[in-house]
Amino acid sequence: MPETPKPAETPARQNVTFPSAGATAHGYLALPPAGRGPGVLVIQEWWGLTDHIADVADRLAAEGFVALAPDLYGGSVAHDGDEAQRMMKALPVSRGVELLSGAVDHLLSRPEVTSETAGAVGFCMGGGFVLYLAAVEPRVSAAVPFYGVVQGELPDFSGLRAQLLGHFGERDRTIPRERVDELREAIHRQSGVTPDFRLYPAGHAFFNDRRPSHDPGSAAAAWRSTLAFLHERLG
Repeated sequence: MPETPKPAETPARQNVTFPSAGATAHGYLALPPAGRGPGVLVIQEWWGLTDHIADVADRLAAEGFVALAPDLYGGSVAHDGDEAQRMMKALPVSRGVELLSGAVDHLLSRPEVTSETAGAVGFCMGGGFVLYLAAVEPRVSAAVPFYGVVQGELPDFSGLRAQLLGHFGERDRTIPRERVDELREAIHRQSGVTPDFRLYPAGHAFFNDRRPSHDPGSAAAAWRSTLAFLHERLG
């Protein structure tokens, strides 16, 4: 797992509420300058809904997307790796997917969203949730996991409808290259979808500019391809 960061900000970034999974969920919503655009979910790392995740949503909004980052931890933000691991383990994958499906409901129902399907971008734990969500949610048509950590067994990809663009670090000890290859092969075998998984000369969490592992060149390249992919798939 990633190294322990500087103390994370708290509380979590929230500016919107919506019904999800039988409860009231919270999240961070960013709108594009035009006020309308295709919808994209941004799924948090294991730290929670931090300023970094809100910034990713803001960056997507600046590129014309309606970006929603649902808060999977209900307002909590981890301050060190041990706490983050406990919080991640306390969120069952099935519950996380249920909450994210509710976020898709909300996102696609918003009047500002122009797309009939949604994109999903996630990081570390959130990258794993991108894969779990896309495996069961046909309304996700563009899935972008950044160094996605799959907890436990791989999902069943036989119902996958989304196209996949994944970003991984060659020096990521959390997700070795062999694991990326196995994931690509499993997805193709089960769904017929050939994922576009790209490797960068970087380690884990290379996109997070608030982390020592940040790699500006790799992050910039991954971001450019992500934007092009989302625009191609969503409009």
